[in-house]
Amino acid sequence: MGQSDKPWGGRFSEATDPAVERFTASVHFDRALARHDVRGSIAHARMLGHTGVIPKADAETLVEGLTAIAGEIEAGSLVFDPRLEDVHTNIEARLRERVGAVASRLHTGRSRNDQVATDLLLYLRDAALAARHGILELRHVLVRRAHEHVDTVLPGYTHLQRAQPVRLAHHWLAFVEMLGRDAARFRDLRGRLARSPLGSAALAGTTLPIDRDETAAALGFEGPSRNSLDAVASRDAALEFAAACAIAMVNLSRLAEELVLWSTAEFGFVELADAYSTGSSLMPQKKNPDVPELVRGKTGRVIGDLVALLSVVKGLPLAYNRDLQEDKEPVFDAAATLRDSLSVLAGALATLTVRHERMRAAAEDPMLLATDLAETLVREGVAFREAHEAVGRVVGHCVAKQIDLRSLSREDLRAFHPAFPAAATELLTLEGALERRSAPGATARARVVEALAHTDAELAAEAEALAAEGEDAG
Repeated sequence: MGQSDKPWGGRFSEATDPAVERFTASVHFDRALARHDVRGSIAHARMLGHTGVIPKADAETLVEGLTAIAGEIEAGSLVFDPRLEDVHTNIEARLRERVGAVASRLHTGRSRNDQVATDLLLYLRDAALAARHGILELRHVLVRRAHEHVDTVLPGYTHLQRAQPVRLAHHWLAFVEMLGRDAARFRDLRGRLARSPLGSAALAGTTLPIDRDETAAALGFEGPSRNSLDAVASRDAALEFAAACAIAMVNLSRLAEELVLWSTAEFGFVELADAYSTGSSLMPQKKNPDVPELVRGKTGRVIGDLVALLSVVKGLPLAYNRDLQEDKEPVFDAAATLRDSLSVLAGALATLTVRHERMRAAAEDPMLLATDLAETLVREGVAFREAHEAVGRVVGHCVAKQIDLRSLSREDLRAFHPAFPAAATELLTLEGALERRSAPGATARARVVEALAHTDAELAAEAEALAAEGEDAG
């Protein structure tokens, strides 16, 4: 960019060093804000005309030109010039090509500072809505698969050791609950995106008689921001969005980890469809779970996005500092990574083959019923710690003798505690273990069916809410 090419360079007598141009340029990533920038500029131009800050005819010309540029952005035909530093300068330059000198009126009463802050909030609003849509789709897939597998039984694990039998539907509904909280975090973020920064100008507002209420309403905000310094300098909404993305990715990573484990020969619980697997460049027998592995790996990136953004903001004095140019790439990366991870996991789970026989065989491990044996004693009036101790000795005996826990007679059991009421075969069955857990939130069939019905209604309500919010945003 030459000396005379500085977009607001009247103060300067020297050309910008090319290395500085490259170092400060952001158009290669902030072009993601293009449609939000045009939308904010249209609202601003209309307001300038309504208030008489600029002639109405000029405002109409600006709106016409910006509307045409919005069409170019949607069509993907707008060419971004990397020499023009950022998306805002590119759009203003394109506007000048379309409408001539009147384009110089657009920036009246605003600064890049409030312009960028407004664009970012508009982007976050759309990105949060998109995240909720992606989460809803994955939850739908998990619930559909859960409906198919109410009677599929597998071990539940703690410390990755077999613990107690559960229904596969119950297991997948656990992730549905986690993802529901993820969706709620994005939904709650909307309240922190409710105030428009536009009109805060550089940091202290403007002396011109602008109407901030008008632009706020036009852009779907509840009202203008209450403090101009805060409006241009704060990025806590971006931090909250990045945090919500990171937490959601951690939950996806846990789901992905199980798919990786369950698809091993050692578990053999599931098989990923060919469309969601890859082979080995050397070993022809391999079928690798690359999709869940990459979700697991990309989680680290999104956590890094959050940490990067926290680090950018933590030491900044009020108001705007150029450090805040670094706020966008972490946000854009987190949003895109979460979007893609939700999509591929939904596809992988929708096409997954469940090896229910392998799951049930693992769930038949008699040691999974040891807790039930202890609770049998509790029902006979024995204190739980005493019952736990007695059954622990029973388990130790079976391990040492390499015998099945269920093979013990009543007399065998009474050698460890006199309160045992019957033989192990009468006390311990897999179905009984599932059905006796009938408290709310547990694994009894009726409770799982009840949970599925509740979740079906919840997802339908969420779909309606998203549709309504999408119409409002439009």
